[in-house]
Amino acid sequence: MTTNVQTLGTTGTRASEGAAAIAIAALLGLGLVFLAGFAPASALHNAAHDFRHTQNFPCH
Repeated sequence: MTTNVQTLGTTGTRASEGAAAIAIAALLGLGLVFLAGFAPASALHNAAHDFRHTQNFPCH
């Protein structure tokens, strides 16, 4: 009997954690879109260039 009560409680917690995770991921995604949209093109190019060098990928 006690095991059934704990299982139901765990399921409710996982559902609320999943909704919170989705909300946080959506906010982070929207933040990235707005930051990339308002950043100057040269800053985005330099960031991509630096990332390629950190991954040992030739760029030029």
